[in-house]
Amino acid sequence: MTVIKTTDKDRLDFESGINELKEYFASLGARKGRALTYNVLTYGCQLNESDSEKLSGMLMSMGLVQSKGGELDDADVIVFNTCSIRENADRHLFGNLGAFKTLKKKDRDVIIAVCGCMMKVPENVARIKKSYPYVDLVFDPQQLHRFPVLLRDAIRDKKQLVNITADDYIAEDSFFPIDRKRKFRALVPIMYGCNNFCSYCIVPYARGRERSRDFDEIVRELGDLAKKGYKEVMLLGQNVNSYRGGDGKSFADILRAASDFESFSRVRFMSSHPKDLSDEVIDIMASRPNVEKHLHLAMQSGSDKVLKDMNRPYTIGRFLEIADNFRKKVDGGSLTTDIIVGFPGETEEDFADTLKAVEKARFDAAFTFQYSARPGTKAAAFPDQIPQDIVTERFGRLTEITNRLAEESNSRLVGRTMEVLIEGISKAGDRTFSGRTITNHLVNFTIPEELGIDPGPDMLEGRLCEVRIDRARPYSVDGELVRLKGD
Repeated sequence: MTVIKTTDKDRLDFESGINELKEYFASLGARKGRALTYNVLTYGCQLNESDSEKLSGMLMSMGLVQSKGGELDDADVIVFNTCSIRENADRHLFGNLGAFKTLKKKDRDVIIAVCGCMMKVPENVARIKKSYPYVDLVFDPQQLHRFPVLLRDAIRDKKQLVNITADDYIAEDSFFPIDRKRKFRALVPIMYGCNNFCSYCIVPYARGRERSRDFDEIVRELGDLAKKGYKEVMLLGQNVNSYRGGDGKSFADILRAASDFESFSRVRFMSSHPKDLSDEVIDIMASRPNVEKHLHLAMQSGSDKVLKDMNRPYTIGRFLEIADNFRKKVDGGSLTTDIIVGFPGETEEDFADTLKAVEKARFDAAFTFQYSARPGTKAAAFPDQIPQDIVTERFGRLTEITNRLAEESNSRLVGRTMEVLIEGISKAGDRTFSGRTITNHLVNFTIPEELGIDPGPDMLEGRLCEVRIDRARPYSVDGELVRLKGD
């Protein structure tokens, strides 16, 4: 596996592809008598969301505008940015692709592209070649910087173009035009790929080996975001704690540099691996007021035997030590996790160890998953696959405990007035908004009419406010706005 940085030639090719496609789409739009549109459908994690912001930025640079209709099939260019981690994502992709056969027959100018992690699984690529020949372009995450060139070539040749390589490219964010989707939050990848090879996980094969961005480039990007008024940055990586920049720069250096920008009200990061989380990072979380007091640390199992089979290089005792250290140092901090139920060979005793560990750690929230075999992973070939009825029953017992602990965590906020960064209108209605505390608790709140605030749909997004919490739910809390900060 070769790690390659983009070159001046890559940038020239990129710009040439953008310009040629801009001319092509302008000509096609003139023939159709309207502006051409695009849609990007994103599956998976925040890194995929970040990639989609770059895809959207590139498509806009080609002269396309985002479709406002809300339906995938009302666009002229449709891009599926896929995830290979969960089985449901596979089904959703192929279910959606099947619906486009008729659309493609009606309008051969429509372009369909598929990219993302699923495209590093050979079976998925073979399935597209065989069953979905009307897909124009297939490429993998490492080829993101070549999207304009690949799209141009697919249109020129008028046949399906598949570009999957074994190379691990790294392109700085400054390489791309980025269409950031939130007014207040900027996604900032600091590294790509993973070297851990957990036996259940496809990421090292899909995203490649660990590649860290240049430290000075990241700091320049953060400075630009601060000048543009972003209130929150999220530092992203499959495992941010394994960041290794030039001159020995570590993730602690990145976190410290980001929090130096006082205009950022929140500095967040995802995700952390227990083997790489340092005391220095926890100390920064405790001491810097704008660093989020929330740690997402994937436990996966409470059984040492299962952790070993998963190729997770820590014991549950070590994990609980880290959790306890975080709780002691970060006052009021919240701790969340990922847990897999039904991993091959998991016994009832192993599962009981997981339940005990959950009670000891007292997670503020947990993302729980039923194990599903992913093609290309070692665990898919393990013996002693657990019958689905047992997995489902164990999953129910686990979620009962994690839901109780989450509601207890939220209940401790009732009666408090807390600072909330407003993310937008809640699904509950026009005068109900949602946002998050610095501990990442989700808050839904109403605005009392006597405050005289009559916000438009987007007026409050990105504002800080104080909310009095009056009710706890399993996954959120409810409250009432006390005041907007900065007025």
